[in-house]
Amino acid sequence: MTFRIYPTKQIELSLRYHRKMHKDLYNAAVNNRFTQYQKFNHSVSYFEQQNCLPAFKEVWTEYKEINSQALQATLKRVDYAFERWFKGLGKRPRFKSIRHYSGWTYPAKSGYSVDSNGENGYLNLSKIGRIQMRGFAKYWGTPTTCTIVHRNGKWYASITVDVLDQILKPEVLPTGAIGIDLGCNSALSITDGENHQQIEAPKFLKNAEQKVKSLSKQKRRKQAPNRKKKNKASRRWKKAQAKVSKLLRKVANQRQNWVHQVAIDIVGGNSFIATEKLEVKNMTSKAKKGKRKKQKAGLNKLILDVGFGMLRSTIKYKVEQIGGVFIEVPTRQVKPSQTCPRCGHQHKKTLDIRVHDCQHCGYQQDRDIAAAEVMLYWAKGILPGLGTSLVNAESPSSTSRTSKKAGSMKELGAKKRSKSTFTGQDVETRPSTK
Repeated sequence: MTFRIYPTKQIELSLRYHRKMHKDLYNAAVNNRFTQYQKFNHSVSYFEQQNCLPAFKEVWTEYKEINSQALQATLKRVDYAFERWFKGLGKRPRFKSIRHYSGWTYPAKSGYSVDSNGENGYLNLSKIGRIQMRGFAKYWGTPTTCTIVHRNGKWYASITVDVLDQILKPEVLPTGAIGIDLGCNSALSITDGENHQQIEAPKFLKNAEQKVKSLSKQKRRKQAPNRKKKNKASRRWKKAQAKVSKLLRKVANQRQNWVHQVAIDIVGGNSFIATEKLEVKNMTSKAKKGKRKKQKAGLNKLILDVGFGMLRSTIKYKVEQIGGVFIEVPTRQVKPSQTCPRCGHQHKKTLDIRVHDCQHCGYQQDRDIAAAEVMLYWAKGILPGLGTSLVNAESPSSTSRTSKKAGSMKELGAKKRSKSTFTGQDVETRPSTK
């Protein structure tokens, strides 16, 4: 649950100070890991850095004012960044400026407390003070962690809570089963096999594009920052940049609100949802040299404007929250847009062909609706011709990854458990890998 918090001027100064201190600790921990490995060939673990915190505080006494568990959470963030780097899931950890360090986390209640029943209330932060917060949580329970975030000049508190399962799941589960195809013109093409529906893409960014270009043009006429020439940005440039950021933030909020509304409508009547497995990162990659770069850039902008990844993840967590089933059909194997849902015959179609016209059985349907029917029938195991089913195909989960040399998530979990035994407590850590 994310709440907007409204600190007083004095408390905001304290929040900015804590943010800077956590940023400096993050950079110091990253530097310590690189230095120890480069000079002494020693790989530093999270436990080693955590145990050095008391001695670190004796040298840098200002850190005695910061909650100790929040400092440990910052070191865990460093450890997680290195873990992703070792496994090939992220880039090499870098030092962060204050602009790119959003906030910090309180992993236990010793650092914070919440006076709220899920609607508005107050947040009490250790060694900072009492802050008013506004927002509404659909479900509420016992707060577990709290993350303070500074974004676009505003402060937020992201609070995780323990909610009972019987509160989340409805008494009567919806009986609908649908297939969903995502697209640029029709954002969602939905079918249950008999009834069809298409939801047009709202195109929030495209509607605001002219205004964004106008504001960006005003910004280009001001003195921009230049690190190489050591030029600072002018005050007028900062004001122009703030206007652009505000407009883009509005577009992002509109898209997020629309995605949640669509997901709620879909999950309200369906508990079985099948959609295609899309690699949005690969779909929106830059075109290679000499291969219609402008057209590919325009397609990438349309895909990101619809928010394929956000739509899929939001529908997934909402349907799983009520106890439903969410299946991602392996696109490369099933080929929904090239397959006939009636006979299973596959016929390659270019993107400009928007109507499915089967040459074998004569079935005609909108291309996106036909693809949604293919995914629904495949998930149910009744797709004719190909013999595909949920059992004999690859895992439908989009979160599954191929095993890396650094070890799979199961191996990583086993190492965590084995490393936590020497403390005598159930302490969770990540292994140190060279």
